[in-house]
Amino acid sequence: MTAAEKHLNARSSAFTARKQSTCDMEKWTELRTAFRVARLGTVSAAADSLGYHRATVNRHIDALEDELGAPIFIRHAKGYSLTELGEEVLRVAHKAEELIEDLAGHAAGIGTQIEGEIKITLLAPFARLLMEPIAKFRADNPNCRTELIVSEDLARLEYGEAHIALRAGAKPEHPDYVVSRYRKVRLNLYAHESYIRRRGMPRGPHDLDGHEFVLHPEGVRRLPFAQWVFDHVPASRIAVSSRHIGVNFQAVLSGLGIGFLSDTDVADRTDLHPVLPENEDWHVNLWLVTHVDLHRTSKVQAMLRHIRAV
Repeated sequence: MTAAEKHLNARSSAFTARKQSTCDMEKWTELRTAFRVARLGTVSAAADSLGYHRATVNRHIDALEDELGAPIFIRHAKGYSLTELGEEVLRVAHKAEELIEDLAGHAAGIGTQIEGEIKITLLAPFARLLMEPIAKFRADNPNCRTELIVSEDLARLEYGEAHIALRAGAKPEHPDYVVSRYRKVRLNLYAHESYIRRRGMPRGPHDLDGHEFVLHPEGVRRLPFAQWVFDHVPASRIAVSSRHIGVNFQAVLSGLGIGFLSDTDVADRTDLHPVLPENEDWHVNLWLVTHVDLHRTSKVQAMLRHIRAV
């Protein structure tokens, strides 16, 4: 091969690489647009968020669907909803956006100043455990807000529904999750002094007849005392029932009934007393769970450090 031919081949290879790079960037732009439409629900909202015209958003979606060979959205009067393929696209786009933002932060030298949002999913009884870590995280990162998703449903971390999950019970076994033990929580039935003065203190598990209870309407089915509640507490003995853990806690403090509280709830309180002996079966292991693709991002690592430090 002559020097001229080598030169032409080199120029051709460089052109092909630039073309491929441009094509990849266009795909990322289209993915990011689709992600915003999926997250915000309408083309108008996505266009405003991205600073695009509506026609540009529609063009990006059409181009992405042409590339994939199938629709990613179902159009309807109220907006856009995802097809099964769209769910997969959303998962990929969410991870890509998180990773690119993380890389951009490092490149700009602002790795310690995290921005945006971090989502944590957990059961309501354990929300108090995270208040101090979140406060310290916010002090270090004043431009990053924390969203707490309180639900009994397990968030799908692989679809970007949360960055961190605080899971209770058996260790999660999902192959793409990074799981570490957080702490053990001790749960028991507690009564306030005002309740004890009014109704007396039960002498044990066989002396609960006639006593009143404050409970979640479903007994918080994923917690270990749920079956005990079903077996031992008839509906007629439930004085107050709320899905909101804070309401139930206030009801117990007001002496309206006996309720399940954690060792954290009763720490430093002298007016709440355990009703039954400690029951190992009611202890709960808590696990910190992240997705392997986002586990090493600055945002996730910073929050995990604060949670583990408390």
